[in-house]
Amino acid sequence: MRSSNRNRNIERRAEYLQADQCVPPPSDDGSMDRIWFIKDGCGLACVFVTWMLVFYAEFVVVFVMLIPGQHLMYSIINGIIFNALAFLALASHSRAMLTDPGAVPKGNATKEFIESLQLKPGQVVYKCPKCCSIKPERAHHCSVCKRCIRKMDHHCPWVNNCVGENNQKYFVLFTMYISLISLHALTMVCFHFLYCFEEEWLKCSSFSPPSTVILLILLCFEGLLFLIFTAVMFGTQVHSICSDETGIEQLKKEERRWAKKTRWMNLKAVFGHPFSVEWLSPFATPDQGKVDPYQYVV
Repeated sequence: MRSSNRNRNIERRAEYLQADQCVPPPSDDGSMDRIWFIKDGCGLACVFVTWMLVFYAEFVVVFVMLIPGQHLMYSIINGIIFNALAFLALASHSRAMLTDPGAVPKGNATKEFIESLQLKPGQVVYKCPKCCSIKPERAHHCSVCKRCIRKMDHHCPWVNNCVGENNQKYFVLFTMYISLISLHALTMVCFHFLYCFEEEWLKCSSFSPPSTVILLILLCFEGLLFLIFTAVMFGTQVHSICSDETGIEQLKKEERRWAKKTRWMNLKAVFGHPFSVEWLSPFATPDQGKVDPYQYVV
């Protein structure tokens, strides 16, 4: 904790605000159209595992439980619900992974930019010595993304990205939909076990009884593990949004300098103005309405 405070104090010192040491970022007219993607081996492995586990659950639910089932309406209704939730979960995961979480322009600690702030005597600005950028209020540096991220909550390897100002909605939706399909899968596993015990095992699945039992037990273990993990993560994210305090700010116990808002306003700042069904859609980019401009000067 002392080391982090010392580094933060160092960023306040005038000799670290010498703009001549920073090179302006290269201008690229098509940079805004590029997809945000983090090339991290660990993160890519976690993304691959996440998608494979969802596809495994899809396989067991559809080909082991629903298709061999004798009740057509039961299979159709549960198949539609499960596939819709799985699609929304993977879509939310993709948006959380490929959306810029709120990266501060790299290398903007130039002489021209600092002069444009029109600093007055006694005023200071934060400079990140790692990415050579002027950090706005509530921005933190991510060692994996190698950028300063606005309202950074944490870096999540499961989405191979930081969770920040611009993609927190998609991360919350991802945890919510994964917890829902996990709960749905566990419920169907319980009903399928009861069905197989009442009927002959050869009639309740197109696979052999030992294979069916192993596949269902693995799905049950996966669903229970995912349900606990994502439900807890979903709860912590909603609490963080309502309290308007990121995970890093809570961990470092940083002094609150920003205006306090109601929980409803904090939710709308993340999911969009006004409240609508688009809050639940990973394809709708949230309209944050009138947001407070970020302060570079303290």
